[in-house]
Amino acid sequence: MSDPKKNIEPAIEPDADEDDAEQALPESEFVVEAADDQSLAAGRDAITRFTKLAPETPGVYRMIGATGDVLYVGKAKNIKKRIIAYARPTGHVSRIERMIAATATIEFVSTATETEALLLEANLIKRLRPRFNVLLRDDKSFPYILLTGDHVSPQISKHRGARTRKGDYYGPFASVWAVNRTITALERAFLIRSCSDAVYESRTRPCLLHQIKRCSAPCTGEVSHADYAALVGEARAFLSGRSQAVREQLGVEMDQAANALDFERAAVLRDRLAALSAIQSQQGVNLRGVDEADVFAAHQEGGFTCIEVFFFRAGQNWGNRAYFPRADRSLGPAEVLGEFLAQFYDDKPCPRCILLSHEIAERELLAEALAIKEGHKVEIGVPRRGERKLVLDQAVANAREALGRKLADTASQQRLLAGLAAAFGLPKPPQRIEVYDNSHIQGTNAVGAMIVAGPEGFRKNQYRKFNIRSPDQSPGDDLAMMREVLGRRFKRLVNETPDPNAPPASEDDALPPWPDLVIVDGGEGQLTAAREALAALGVDAVALVAIAKGPDRDAGRETFHQPGRTPFRLPPRDPVLYFIQRLRDEAHRFAVGSHRARRRIDIREAGLQEIPGVGPHRKRALLRHFGTLKAIERASAGDLMQVSGISADMARRIYDYFHQAGR
Repeated sequence: MSDPKKNIEPAIEPDADEDDAEQALPESEFVVEAADDQSLAAGRDAITRFTKLAPETPGVYRMIGATGDVLYVGKAKNIKKRIIAYARPTGHVSRIERMIAATATIEFVSTATETEALLLEANLIKRLRPRFNVLLRDDKSFPYILLTGDHVSPQISKHRGARTRKGDYYGPFASVWAVNRTITALERAFLIRSCSDAVYESRTRPCLLHQIKRCSAPCTGEVSHADYAALVGEARAFLSGRSQAVREQLGVEMDQAANALDFERAAVLRDRLAALSAIQSQQGVNLRGVDEADVFAAHQEGGFTCIEVFFFRAGQNWGNRAYFPRADRSLGPAEVLGEFLAQFYDDKPCPRCILLSHEIAERELLAEALAIKEGHKVEIGVPRRGERKLVLDQAVANAREALGRKLADTASQQRLLAGLAAAFGLPKPPQRIEVYDNSHIQGTNAVGAMIVAGPEGFRKNQYRKFNIRSPDQSPGDDLAMMREVLGRRFKRLVNETPDPNAPPASEDDALPPWPDLVIVDGGEGQLTAAREALAALGVDAVALVAIAKGPDRDAGRETFHQPGRTPFRLPPRDPVLYFIQRLRDEAHRFAVGSHRARRRIDIREAGLQEIPGVGPHRKRALLRHFGTLKAIERASAGDLMQVSGISADMARRIYDYFHQAGR
């Protein structure tokens, strides 16, 4: 294993929505009885057998249970010595004793160095998710800024996912909001285009961004390719951390222009300098004297751990994010932080400086491993004084507040679920709630949506959408759509998990596969359709509720329908009613969003001629005026009227076509 990066399989990261999904608090699955003496002795015997096979080299070992599930992944400088230590009859904490008792087999992977073992260990933990390791709950990728390198006039854009396009990537940013804010500021400072290549090629005159001084308009030749390349070079230097050099150069050029009486150019340079100052002044928590660093602060409370991460790049604060790793309650903050770090950088670029709130074991080894992975020196420190300590204290305060909010949200959620059970006569608070809604316009682009909620709130990674596809279904038949959606969902559930009482599919999944409660948007008709769909599959153990909107669609006057009960309402100010409204509104948001996305694709494929009254001539006029379909979609009716051949009535018709909310 000469090159760890070539030998380590990349971790698989699940897809994520554009919006930030809430991270669940760690489950309390570790709060169990201590291992009994008989199973503990059996586990030690199994480990003792494998000590004879263990190599006396650096590497990674996997403790495996009787059913083949990986219990724990660890690394060691000498694997044999580490395995012998597990076979000791005494001296283990409760967590390790439970792991030993469950162990049936051990597997080994030798590496050339302990550093390579550390990298491999982090990768295996993220892929295998063993129950006795600290697990990083990282359910979405970070956004980056991309300066493209495959066009004569590079574009600046937001990027998330695989880095397949040629160019320079800068990040990570903690949120999409931070990326958008920074791109807007960079446009003002460097006048870099953000339009797509297709829009660039179709422009015949400068767009609005040029008029408001956020683009130099290379598309229409307002700036030469050489001058635009200089602007891009300055932006790259700034994003790479050389912000002071860029500012000094702009200051020199502004003075030269003023001395040459070229006041127009001097004013442009002055505005760009002001934009750069705005970027660096609106940072809140900042870390002067350090171009790039990540700050990690851990805080524990109530048996849970929060790790707050601040990202500093190019001398700027690029945002922060809170993590709630799953970890045994016996582990202290330093132990959780140490195991968290290696997993965190397994699939992310590492800065040259990492600041920690706690001293971790094997700090130097981790720094060496990250340096090998990144190809540059990595400093890991625990500041005790000065500005770095002040920033770290701020991160600790953020971690404390984030964990407090999460614990409060979880307690409130439990009370709401108990109230929901009382309102609908459920035997216990539901652990998995599924809410269904449909969206369409006169039957076209019909989409069904399912959202999922549980004790930790919405679980966006389990949302599902269903493209309605029954050929014999009448357009706009909401009841038939509901039957199809529920039929498809529960048919798959019955085939994959026949037992309605089945536990979560994995240790890391907090929700059971079967719902305790199904809520459908609608009245008695939707409830009947849902009952028919489930009855056809022999499903009768799931509680069903339909929620009908109040008169004039007034929130707070909803009517609830349940099998065997007279329709009823909840008190207008009941917190449980607000909770149900949130569930219903989230399902509606997801359904409408899915419908709009599908309709947008159809419009792109069919063209603007799908809008009644818009033919080839008006289509060309609209595209010539706005440049892209997205710009037409965002335009107001007044903007549309500015296009030649578009009357007030036609403008309203086009606007309504793009802005109908769907059912």
